[in-house]
Amino acid sequence: MNALVEKLKSIVRDTNATDIRAAFAADPERFSRYSTTLGNFLFDYSKCAVNDAVLDTLEALAREAGVERKRDAMFAGEIINITEERAVLHTALRNRANTPVLVEGKDVMPDVNAVLEAMGAFAEGIRSGALKGATGRKITDVVNIGIGGSDLGPVMATLALAPYHDGPRLHFVSNIDGAHIADTLKLLEAETTLFIVASKTFTTIETMTNAATARGFIADKLGEAAVGHHFCAVSTALDKVAAFGIDAARVFGFWDWVGGRYSIWSAIGLPLMIAIGKDDFAQFLAGGHAIDTHFREAPIRENIPMLLGLIGFYHRNVLNYPSRAILPYDQRLSRFPAYLQQLDMESNGKSVTVDSTPVTCKTGPVVWGEPGTNGQHAFYQLIHQGTSVIPTEFMIAANGHEKTLRHQHQLLIANCLAQSEALMKGRSLAEAKAQLTSKGMDEAQADRIAPHRVFTGNRPSITMVHDSLTPFALGRLIALYEHRVFVEGALFNINSFDQWGVELGKELATGLLPVVEGKESAAGHDSSTAGLVAALLKAAR
Repeated sequence: MNALVEKLKSIVRDTNATDIRAAFAADPERFSRYSTTLGNFLFDYSKCAVNDAVLDTLEALAREAGVERKRDAMFAGEIINITEERAVLHTALRNRANTPVLVEGKDVMPDVNAVLEAMGAFAEGIRSGALKGATGRKITDVVNIGIGGSDLGPVMATLALAPYHDGPRLHFVSNIDGAHIADTLKLLEAETTLFIVASKTFTTIETMTNAATARGFIADKLGEAAVGHHFCAVSTALDKVAAFGIDAARVFGFWDWVGGRYSIWSAIGLPLMIAIGKDDFAQFLAGGHAIDTHFREAPIRENIPMLLGLIGFYHRNVLNYPSRAILPYDQRLSRFPAYLQQLDMESNGKSVTVDSTPVTCKTGPVVWGEPGTNGQHAFYQLIHQGTSVIPTEFMIAANGHEKTLRHQHQLLIANCLAQSEALMKGRSLAEAKAQLTSKGMDEAQADRIAPHRVFTGNRPSITMVHDSLTPFALGRLIALYEHRVFVEGALFNINSFDQWGVELGKELATGLLPVVEGKESAAGHDSSTAGLVAALLKAAR
């Protein structure tokens, strides 16, 4: 594989592949040759520094790395999460074809369908008012208590699909900072509030601390007997859930072959189902399944997740770009960059291969972003004129949901496309000077000012266009990025499905708590940590 990476570097040098502007000037058909569609979804990668030689070599790289073989192993239920000895089958949760999916010889689809049916019955009961609070009043507010994958996915998807909400109001609490739950509880009436506690093990410190506070809120207002009417759980720890006061009929489980950051398709998606209803949730699953089918069947050069992953690897390891910006031109996708941060960086932020040896390539980039047009007035300056090239990924819908505000959506589209074009074309010194002098600036002043208005251009971007942000479209978009992460992880030769980097800080926090509480000495900790503890204890009131 290293030989192919070196070959790619040679191709870039020999073909001047990074001069994207010149490539467009030389080839009027570049867009049609380097874009592809899936239904009403358009994937345009023509503004990346690719040509046929680059793509041919990337395809060879995918084959040498066994990406297709690894993909097939995942869908077959093989143990590809080698450090935790688990299958990786979040795709089974959205298997709308209902074909058998085997784990250790057992078809998991009957269990998947049973949980989905139970979720649907519960969600419809809450939405219709058939399931009421302890005093007989209808539930008007639902609070999801979780963190990481139990929070980021539901938060993002619920916001993204706001036009489809016809159920109770949704709230989300994740941070162990007491301000988060305190601010949320101020908005609620105990008699009409349902809490969802989302923790597979029912031991996650942030989630269980917030759940205890929420339980106290209900018990104080309505009495201990009311707790069971105002809580449900997404967990597999039935004994702990029962001890908390939640009846088994209000507990929805999932499986160890579903990773947290891939769990929006599971019972973790219960708040989304309550918000939009089981039929639209089924459309959300169908969108994900459509990408699964495409990923399994399309040839590499027409396979959108493959292309997205190969280009990501190329940016990271051939062109040495350290980050990528996710720029959805959709306010309702404002949490999508944060969602992808976990999906991508927790999956591929690794430095050891599946063979337990150090990696020999650069792994996951820093993933960040904001919705357009807000980001234009924050960090686009750096993307356009900074010293680091940052590949960007734009998303835009052809149609917004606000039909009376069509002109504003047209402005949004114009801004998205203008940014993509500007990043590619840039503006030369001569063009900058000509623009200044055409506005009446004298030659000397134009010579001084023009360098500040130069844009080097040739900054790569991908643009994705869908018809509108429907449940199906959102499911398709999420699954596309899940499989992109898989492809890059396969190329990096790492396990994308564990997250040991999360554990060390949690372990140390457990040991530090009695020190912060003043119950134990800071002896044994480094001088900085001990000094910080001392300063905080001194200032505590």
